[in-house]
Amino acid sequence: MNALIVNAAATETTKVGDPLINMLIFGLFVGVTLVVVLRASRNNKTAADYYAGGRSFSGGQNGTAIAGDYLSAASFLGIVGAIAINGYDGFLYSIGFLVAWLVALLLVAELLRNTGKFTMADVLSFRLKQRPVRIAAAISTLAVCLFYLLAQMAGAGGLVSLLLGIDDRVGQSVVITVVGALMILYVLVGGMKGTTWVQIIKAGLLIAGAFTMTIWVLALYGFNFSALLGDAVASAGTEAILNPGLQYGANATTKLDFLSLGLALVLGTAGLPHVLMRFYTVPTAKEARRSVVWAIWLIGGFYLFTLVLGYGAGALIGADRIKAAPGGVNSAAPLLAFELGGPLLLGVISAVAFATILAVVAGLTITAAASFAHDIYASVIAKGKTTPKQEVKVARRTVVVIGVLSIVGGIGAQGQNVAFLVALAFAVAASANLPTIIYSLFWKKFSTQGAVWSMYGGLAAALVLIVFSPVMSGNPTAMIPDANFAIFPLKNPGIVSIPLAFFLGWLGTVLDKRVEDPIKQAEMEVRSLTGVGAEKAVEH
Repeated sequence: MNALIVNAAATETTKVGDPLINMLIFGLFVGVTLVVVLRASRNNKTAADYYAGGRSFSGGQNGTAIAGDYLSAASFLGIVGAIAINGYDGFLYSIGFLVAWLVALLLVAELLRNTGKFTMADVLSFRLKQRPVRIAAAISTLAVCLFYLLAQMAGAGGLVSLLLGIDDRVGQSVVITVVGALMILYVLVGGMKGTTWVQIIKAGLLIAGAFTMTIWVLALYGFNFSALLGDAVASAGTEAILNPGLQYGANATTKLDFLSLGLALVLGTAGLPHVLMRFYTVPTAKEARRSVVWAIWLIGGFYLFTLVLGYGAGALIGADRIKAAPGGVNSAAPLLAFELGGPLLLGVISAVAFATILAVVAGLTITAAASFAHDIYASVIAKGKTTPKQEVKVARRTVVVIGVLSIVGGIGAQGQNVAFLVALAFAVAASANLPTIIYSLFWKKFSTQGAVWSMYGGLAAALVLIVFSPVMSGNPTAMIPDANFAIFPLKNPGIVSIPLAFFLGWLGTVLDKRVEDPIKQAEMEVRSLTGVGAEKAVEH
């Protein structure tokens, strides 16, 4: 069955579907979401409105928005492609991304909502010295957001290029530039409120689209998942796609790489600034907790769909055709949509994926902008002597700068698997942010020196190891394929950088001769556990 489909379609690798239909559906989606953003922007009067959506969202709404923020191009394009090519090892991304939410739910969601105001740095600097901690937290936030933005931009370039039949680097670069410009417009106009509604709409569409395709694929095989797997094996020519180890089991280095990836995925979510910032858009800690439960259900359901979609793409399309298409591995889901429902389904699914990218990059950009404006400009440069209006103006200018940087980075990251790029962002988040968050919330003796050592040390270790890893050079799929300075053998730095950051946080604290204010420490403990005083702080 699948061999005929693959052979018939093999000649059509540079253009899929009708570009006119694809662009019309794209235009419709962009138009609808822009209207939503414009309507939401009418209520952006204060800094709380711009950064936290006026704290007006319920747990269910925020949970859906979190799912919309979290289910990025990596989840839809990257993971489906990874499963289609690498089978079981590709599905490990889905498992890691989902299990990570248990860490966020059990350790940080409610405590962060009780302690903070707009950003992660609010929590970290609550009982420590404001200036050094806020600067370190803002720098790590910007680094994580820019890494994550690279993945989304690379996904956008591959997706739109596939639909328009653009397989040259210049054309894809133009596409990435257009996506970046749209993202800047969304965030400048809508702020967090507009971004949240776009994420809610996008989450509903993405989950509905993935569910429809999943049912469709299963129906082709009489709802017999074993038959689907059998066809996927026949298409791949090996049963290895059903077993662990196809991608990560070749030798001791690749097995260690998998362990490093797992650590980064499971621990990274609780340190992602754009996810943590979503907890401030709800009015109470109870709603923050509810929103995480909602997110787990929605995200869990979606990741089950990726298993069927990935093996479905492998069975019905084949790894060779997926790799040959513009966008490479990231094109598996759109190609599957075209195989199932022709140009119309392809246009709808691709527009949903495009909306996914826009919503996620908008969430990342507003987080990075809020971190710079609130943590560096308002708290460090202006030393608290500023107005919310001035702060929002600085945030909007920062949005433009971040947008330009992400466009340039996205052009450089073309052709990389977006799920893999996001895993690097998770490693940076788990190294630079998570140890300090955990220590701040749970260790009474934790000091400013420990926080600064942990954040800078974890961030530097992760970035240096990535630069000197096979991701950057030394092989044909690297970002700089012609060079070779890959000294560090692993593709993901998590197994080294995360424990190192925890160690530096401990070492910096035990060597610190200064004692932090015990009254502030006690106040933070009471507030984080009970929420007493949190609402009053939020109003100021």
